[in-house]
Amino acid sequence: MDIALALAAALLFALGTVLQQRAGLEEPASGPSSGLLIQMARRPVWLAGVGADALGFGCQAAALGFGRLAVVQPLLVASVVFALPLGARLTGQRVRRIDIGAALLVTAALVAFLTIANPSGGRADAPLGEWLVAGAACVAACVPLFLLGQRGPAPRRAAFLGVATGVLFALSAALTKAVVDQLDDGVLTIFTTWHLYALAVVGYASMTLNQLALNTGALAPAVATSMAFDPITSVVLGVTLLQETLDAGIGDILATLAALGAAGVGMAILSRQQSQPPQSVQAGGSAPAVT
Repeated sequence: MDIALALAAALLFALGTVLQQRAGLEEPASGPSSGLLIQMARRPVWLAGVGADALGFGCQAAALGFGRLAVVQPLLVASVVFALPLGARLTGQRVRRIDIGAALLVTAALVAFLTIANPSGGRADAPLGEWLVAGAACVAACVPLFLLGQRGPAPRRAAFLGVATGVLFALSAALTKAVVDQLDDGVLTIFTTWHLYALAVVGYASMTLNQLALNTGALAPAVATSMAFDPITSVVLGVTLLQETLDAGIGDILATLAALGAAGVGMAILSRQQSQPPQSVQAGGSAPAVT
């Protein structure tokens, strides 16, 4: 059940991402990044994308309720596979055969990772002090990435901002798991603890970074990096914060590293393939091009 829900979330997140990018390309935003989402909220296409993301978040939360962080988050990388044809259709971006091959490589590598590593155990929450350490580490990683994402070619900016987005997506997922676990004590319980409010803050920051990455016009680097570093960070948080465990025989470690390496190769290909953002977006979208 957790795997099916995670894949449904991946599809919805891909749709939401492409719609949000389309909104940003049709009418570029201006002003400080802190108010970016307020500007975007005036656009119906962007709101449709947020709606798709909201449905995806519901599927993700349900998946996290059934399964483990180190299982659910890696499956969300399938968003890359779904985003390519959606991006071709809705924003006029070209889908190359090498893109398709790289997406399939990422998917196969993640299946291998989940089969070999077999995450188990874990807890839904952690002491406040450990959450603060984890949150500080994520912020410390994201600040320089945000600064690096302000200059340079669009694909490079999208990649830096995408990495920061992925880190915060993973932190949001860990907080979501804690909030979902609190529902066992009643719906009102989630409003009496700090987790929900921290989730709102981290969620807003991650959405802003994601929109900044998408507004560069470079879909492949933005999605590939965010979806790669989301599961990587999630596995780290799952093991260090939520005490999830991975099978760790020598053979398993080598095979797991090989699977993650293969996924990294696929992500690198996807990130490098799109050297130029789409020049325009037609009102009715454009047909996908496969070359």
